[in-house]
Amino acid sequence: MNYRHSFHAGNSADVVKHSLLIALVRALQQKPGALTLIDTHAGCGLYDLGGEQAQRTGEAAEGVVRAFADTNPLLDDYRAAVRSVNAGPAPDLYPGSPQFLAQLLRPQDVLILNEKHPEDARALRGAMRGTPAAVHERDAYELWLAMLPTRTPRGVVVVDPPYEQLDERDRIVATLAAAHRKWAHGVTVIWYPLKDRAAHQQWKGKLRRLGIPKVLVVEHWLYDVDRPGLYNGAGLFIVNPPYAFVQDLPPLLEALRSALAPAGQWGRIGADWLDDRG
Repeated sequence: MNYRHSFHAGNSADVVKHSLLIALVRALQQKPGALTLIDTHAGCGLYDLGGEQAQRTGEAAEGVVRAFADTNPLLDDYRAAVRSVNAGPAPDLYPGSPQFLAQLLRPQDVLILNEKHPEDARALRGAMRGTPAAVHERDAYELWLAMLPTRTPRGVVVVDPPYEQLDERDRIVATLAAAHRKWAHGVTVIWYPLKDRAAHQQWKGKLRRLGIPKVLVVEHWLYDVDRPGLYNGAGLFIVNPPYAFVQDLPPLLEALRSALAPAGQWGRIGADWLDDRG
């Protein structure tokens, strides 16, 4: 499955991912110690929702547009982050994860971004001009390991690949295993699309066999009945989530489910520990 950011900017998966990233980083920032934030597949950093690629899919209408039409205050932080890159009230531009992370930085925090595609990396540097972000143009999995352990006591690695390669999931499993050996206490966020349930269960089985103690699984299923072979939603594996984030998660997830449910659908979103799931 090819999931290039520019075709899907501002869709339902982005709304969930970025809302949870804000909550996660803010939970970690309840302590004053510095954080290193690393985005291994950073993309362009900023997306034109009126551009040809975004318009080809039209997915923002079911994501950020729905979130902006919603009134639940639990989504206020997300909406404020999107508004910060727009001149008017409507979301004409959509910030990628690097922009969300940059907005969360405190003076003591560090932001490291990586994008392997040269054209996207150039766009990323332009989008992040004026921020303290360091931008790399390397293989994502090589950089992931090279940056660990972080120079600050705590950190977050965000892994958000396009799933263009058939071995993408296997590379994630192998790199996460190596990363955990180097940085067992670190927080890692791995995004994935939900398409083939059987293949997804196999992948979760491989991750479970790594024996990492604290892996939270957040999954957002858009439809009440699976649509085999098609995009059904997205999820996040979160390694070592902070206690405050986990405690505050249920009402935020319900707010997201309600805001993003397609017409005529209830949808499902929930969080469980990986070692408790089948």
